[in-house]
Amino acid sequence: MFVLSILLLVAAVVLFLVGRGRDGSGWKIGAALSALGGLLFGVFSCVHVVSAYEVGVPVTFGKVGSPMKSGIQFKSPFTDVTSFSTRPVDLNLYDKDVVEVRSSEGGVLDADVTIKWAVMPSKAVELYRLAGSAEAVQARLVLPDSREIIRNVFAKHTSEEGYASAREQIGSEIAASIKERLAPRGIDVTAVNLRNVKPSKELQEQIDKKIQQEQATERSLEAARTAKAEAERKRIEAQGIADANRIIERSLSDKVLYNQCLEAYKEAAKANPVYAVPCGTDSNGTPVIVDNGKN
Repeated sequence: MFVLSILLLVAAVVLFLVGRGRDGSGWKIGAALSALGGLLFGVFSCVHVVSAYEVGVPVTFGKVGSPMKSGIQFKSPFTDVTSFSTRPVDLNLYDKDVVEVRSSEGGVLDADVTIKWAVMPSKAVELYRLAGSAEAVQARLVLPDSREIIRNVFAKHTSEEGYASAREQIGSEIAASIKERLAPRGIDVTAVNLRNVKPSKELQEQIDKKIQQEQATERSLEAARTAKAEAERKRIEAQGIADANRIIERSLSDKVLYNQCLEAYKEAAKANPVYAVPCGTDSNGTPVIVDNGKN
């Protein structure tokens, strides 16, 4: 715009000089209009409007100036202004951009992560020196640093912790590390969401095989415990029978047996036409049974 202003002023001077040596007011009007256009373009080249939610970084002949806030700002015609958006930006690391990480055991995992970040207006000059443009901030700073930190954090944990038991803790560690790394550079990380972690195909096969082995081992242990319990039950049962037999053997005296014999024949005589001579009447102690029904 400043170059156009100079050209219009030069054209105004030429038209004025040409018109002065000739009759007619057309040349003078053209010179006046060119001069007016040159002045307007010159004024516009000294004004820069910084949009809302943006910060401008002025650079004059290679020298970086102070950040420009939102609104109308005056500058030198030779100053270029690079704008940085201060709105939050989402960096989504999934699908083709998924982060491939390794656990402390060497297992490969795929981590889906979303990082929400924004430019700190007060640090815009430092970001310009580091990246050069708003588009380069994410490509040169946020993305590579985030990937490095995510891999480093997962490398401290086992595969099982990565996709199951310690996922929340790992997400907190990643968020804290990324914020600590990027804040001094002028990048405010507002949120880090570890959305999903899944084992690679090879690791999933190893996990399935390990689960099957553990299940087989558990079944074997359960069978061993059942057999041991059954053996113990039988041993206790046999011991009980042996103890009972010893008690009976000690308690069965002749008088007890004689009394039981009498009771048995009393019960038998009630239901059958027999009677019994008391036990122990012969030499062998065997009772004599008489069938009354045969006379």
